[in-house]
Amino acid sequence: MFIFPLLIVISFVLYIYYKVMIVRTRDPLTQEYLNSKSKIFLGSFILFFGVNQYVFYQTKLSLFIGLIFIALGIFQAQSGWKASKHYRNEYQKHQTQP
Repeated sequence: MFIFPLLIVISFVLYIYYKVMIVRTRDPLTQEYLNSKSKIFLGSFILFFGVNQYVFYQTKLSLFIGLIFIALGIFQAQSGWKASKHYRNEYQKHQTQP
């Protein structure tokens, strides 16, 4: 099962990338958009970590902890997705204004 550790690392690297990009930009709208993108990757990191822990250990305790991580990851990614859609539309409106 090499796929889950790879997905964990990729999502964590993208989370760090977007957090660094927040610091590098000055526009508040762009910062909010990048923060919402980072929430998506944080959620995917938590989700994949929960799945990986259950697949690796396969005990009842890891199942319960994995389910908690999966639920938190889905919630985080979903809220990041909704915010990302909102701020993407606001950013496009901001770009088209004279």
